[in-house]
Amino acid sequence: MSTAALTEAVFYILLSLDAPLHGYGIMQNVERLSSGRVRLAAGTLYGALTTLTERGWIEAVGEDEGRRKEYRITPEGRAAVRAELARLQELTANGEALTRNWT
Repeated sequence: MSTAALTEAVFYILLSLDAPLHGYGIMQNVERLSSGRVRLAAGTLYGALTTLTERGWIEAVGEDEGRRKEYRITPEGRAAVRAELARLQELTANGEALTRNWT
């Protein structure tokens, strides 16, 4: 697994895929989770889906004719989310500790 930080868009995409979703559903869920702050363009979304599939962090499901392609997170993707959460918690704890006395 990569140790690089996840982009905010990728983090929200992975969080959105606990249950299978199609592209438009992912876009809506990311916007909802971020209270409208993060809006994914189609190109950003589908580029990220390709990369995440190649990494094995998500997989396509429900590819029947006439249905939209849906994706879901894999165990490797869940591990990537957990690693990112740990990284963000460390970052926040260090930032809070070091800036506590700033005026």
